[in-house]
Amino acid sequence: MKIRLHNLAIDFDRDFAGIRERIARLLDDKLVPDSVTIVRRSLDARRSKPRFVYTVDVEVEADRVYVESRLKAIRHEFPEPTPEQEIAPGDEPLGGRPVIVGAGPAGLFAALTLAARGYEPLVLERGQPVERRIEDLNEFLKTREVDADSNVLYGEGGAGTFSDGKLYAGGKDPRIAVALAAFVECGAPAEIVYDAKPHIGTDRLRGVLIRMREKIQALGGEFRFGCRVGEIALAPDGVVLKTAEKTISTRAAILATGNSARDTYVALRDAGLALEPKTFQMGLRIEHPQSLIARSQYGAWHEHKDLPQAEYRLTCRAGAKGLRAVHSFCMCPGGRVIPAVSEAGGLCLNGMSEYKRDSGYANSALVVAVTPQDYAFAARHPDDALAGLAFQRIWERAAFKAGGSDYTAPAQKVGDFLNRRESEGRIECSYPLGARGANLHEILPEFVGDSIAAALAVFERKIGGFSKAPAVLLGVETRVSSPVRIVRDPESRTSPTSPHLYPVGEGAGYAGGIMSAAVDGVRSAEAIVARYKK
Repeated sequence: MKIRLHNLAIDFDRDFAGIRERIARLLDDKLVPDSVTIVRRSLDARRSKPRFVYTVDVEVEADRVYVESRLKAIRHEFPEPTPEQEIAPGDEPLGGRPVIVGAGPAGLFAALTLAARGYEPLVLERGQPVERRIEDLNEFLKTREVDADSNVLYGEGGAGTFSDGKLYAGGKDPRIAVALAAFVECGAPAEIVYDAKPHIGTDRLRGVLIRMREKIQALGGEFRFGCRVGEIALAPDGVVLKTAEKTISTRAAILATGNSARDTYVALRDAGLALEPKTFQMGLRIEHPQSLIARSQYGAWHEHKDLPQAEYRLTCRAGAKGLRAVHSFCMCPGGRVIPAVSEAGGLCLNGMSEYKRDSGYANSALVVAVTPQDYAFAARHPDDALAGLAFQRIWERAAFKAGGSDYTAPAQKVGDFLNRRESEGRIECSYPLGARGANLHEILPEFVGDSIAAALAVFERKIGGFSKAPAVLLGVETRVSSPVRIVRDPESRTSPTSPHLYPVGEGAGYAGGIMSAAVDGVRSAEAIVARYKK
C-alpha cells in the first residue's frame, strides 16, 4: 500500500535519515517501510534556522484502518496509480515524415515524443549543435561580431541552453514528470525530479542536450543543423518549407522557433497565417553580490555550505500615476549577465548560471508588462501583428548605442538610476563584455523606467540593500516573452489558416520557460500521433 506523507520538516544540515526515523516512529516500529521515495523537497527559510520540507511516498504492508489511526496528526493520502494513457495512432495517412522547425525545448520534446512512437521526425534548426554553439559564442565574445544564425538565442536547445537551466513548472500535467524523467535519463541531476525549484545549469545542460539528440536519432529521428526555413507556403494538403538547399513538404509541421525568430514571423505573415499581437515584458537586469541575497534569506546561516544558493522572487503591484506592476524574472543565483544577441546593432541581456551557481553574483530581470496599445505606434499599418517586434528593436538599438556600439552593456548604479543621473567611473559586474555608465531611463519607455524606480523602494523593504550600493542595473531585457501569438485552435492545436501547421512553445505565444515549452511540444506531438498513421 502506498501512503503519501506531507510536510515532513527537518533542519537543512541534517541527513535525510532523520526523515526515515520520523516515518518509522509515525507508523510503528513494527511497520518497516518497504521503500521511501521523495516526491517533493522545498526549502523553508522563514524560521531562524532554514529547513527542508519533504513530501514522500511510503510503501508498507499493513491494514489501512490501522495506518489511518497512526497518522491522525499528519497530512496524508493514499494515492492511486496514475494509469498510463497510450495514444492510439490515427487513421489519416501522413505520407511522409512530420517536420519540426526549431530545436528548442518545444521542438526537442515534440521530436522525442514522435520518435518514441515510430514517426521518425525531421528536425530543422537554423543554428548549430550545442558543441558548435559554444565555439560560436566564444568567438562572439572575442570579436564582438554577431553570427546571425548561431548565437545565444539560436541553435540546439534554444535560448535555454545558455540560461540557468531552470525547470520550474506550475500545474499538475503528468507530462511534466515525464519530461523531468527524460532529462534525468539523459544525464541531468536526479534531484530535479523532486526539487521545488529544479535547475540543471548551463554547463550540465549541454551534455544533456547531446544525449537527447542521440536518443532521438537512435529512435529514427533526424536533425539538420544550419538549416534555416526562409519561406513557408501553405498547400491544400500540407505545408511547404523552403530552405537554402531544398524544399520540404509535409502534412504535419510543428513550428517551434522560439520568440526571437523575427524573420520567421515575417515569413508566416507573408504566407497569410493568422497572427495577433500580445502583451510581453521588458525591463532591466539587476545584479548584486550573492552574499547580500544569502544574508537576507538565510540570516546567520548564510555562509553554510549545505544551503543552496539563495534566490528571491519579488513582485510590486501597480501604483498610482500610471505606474505598473513590476516583478523579478529569471533570477540567476551565483550566475552572470550575458548578451542575448541575434541581430547586429541591437543589444538584449539575459542571465545564465552553471550547476554549482558559484560566480559570486546574483542577477535577475526586473520587468514590466508592455501591451499592444503601448507599441501600436510602431505598426506599419493598423492591423500589423508584428508591431511589437519593431518596438523591441527600438530599445535594443538604443541600448546598443548607449553601450558604445560594441555590445558593451549600458549600466547604472542603482542610486544613480533613482536620481536619474548617468553613472561615472568603473562599474563592476559579471557581464563578459564590460559595462559603460549610462542613464538607463533614456533607453526605456518612460512607464517602464518609472515603474522600476518605484518598485525598487518596495523591494528594498523585502531585501535589505537591494536598492543600494553595490547593486547595478544593466539594460535592456526585451526577449522575456513573445510580442506575437501564432493563432491556433485549442482542440486540434493547428493554425486556423492551415490544418497541417502546429504552432508551439514560446515563439507561438503559448509557453514561458523550458518546462512549459517542453510540455506544449509534447501535447502537439500527441495530437499528430492521434491524427495520423505512422
